[in-house]
Amino acid sequence: MLDLSSKTTSALLPTDILFQTRYWAQVKSRLGYTPMAFDLLSSRQCGDVLVLLQPFGRGKAVAYVPQGPEFAPAEEDYGPFLEHVSVKLSRHLGPKVAFIRYDLPWKSQYADEMQAQKWNSFPEPRIRELRMNMGTRFWNIRKSFRDMTVASSLVVDIDGQEEHNLGRMKPKTRYNIGLAHRKGVTIRAVSVDKLREFHSLYCQTASRNGFSSCSYRHFVALFSAQIRRRKDAEILFLLAQHGRDILAGAIVAITGKAANFLYGASANIKRNFMGPYALHWDAMLMARARGCATYEMGAVSPGLDPAHPFYGLYRFKTGFGGRIELRNGSWDYPLDHDAYQDFCNAESLDRRRAE
Repeated sequence: MLDLSSKTTSALLPTDILFQTRYWAQVKSRLGYTPMAFDLLSSRQCGDVLVLLQPFGRGKAVAYVPQGPEFAPAEEDYGPFLEHVSVKLSRHLGPKVAFIRYDLPWKSQYADEMQAQKWNSFPEPRIRELRMNMGTRFWNIRKSFRDMTVASSLVVDIDGQEEHNLGRMKPKTRYNIGLAHRKGVTIRAVSVDKLREFHSLYCQTASRNGFSSCSYRHFVALFSAQIRRRKDAEILFLLAQHGRDILAGAIVAITGKAANFLYGASANIKRNFMGPYALHWDAMLMARARGCATYEMGAVSPGLDPAHPFYGLYRFKTGFGGRIELRNGSWDYPLDHDAYQDFCNAESLDRRRAE
């Protein structure tokens, strides 16, 4: 049995998941989303969920659930539970919502097999849909065309002593951290007035590495949202410098005992000074000093696959130790099937243009 009731976003419970916090509701409201919050009560667990409404064509809207619901049922019940939540949510969202998109933080149903068999990718969407819909009444859960956040992420445990954390890194990574310090690279926390410089460097990084960049407005929203209490969220804005040259930058969010590396940038100059290595190490030290147990570095390839677009990130990030968490990714529950198909067609077209 599952009960769902609406409440204000200011009443969201503290959580280690940044994207389910009161702070994130404020960030997204500044970017044109309408945040909503709901209590979730079942016979075994209780919690809540943040939902973000975003309009699209023909007076319709999408309901996004960023990295939620937080608590997960048993793996064999993923689909029925998601269906149950969707049916309950649909009664509160209104007729304008074409579909609900969940970015599930839950462990992938294929994680153990992928790691044991050393698979380099998730099974194809059709196979994943069959498994997710097992036991559902309506067989209406669809694998999203793309994931809202990454489904394979590198997470480093940082709650040990510094020597222990360094010892779990690869020798080359430890060497590069030391090299950066020997060359005089310094890491400092900076204020929002450095945001223009960071965004310029970030766009340079996006162009060099071939990924789409976020607008400056997006970064402004991160810093303009009100953080009422440090236990809700804290944003670290860090720059690696050598003399007057900015070599790298990072925006790291801290929620509860978790630190999330959100955005990074690196310069084309002095790349042999290894600024990004020193930046991440100092970010880990700062996060640990604030009580964090984990430092999530974000996207990597699921396995050792040189053909994967995230393979370069895999090589860099796995040098810091840690583990790859394989999550379920994003899933859709259509409510208006015609409008949902229109959205999927537009999404597919946008992706082909980007390629």
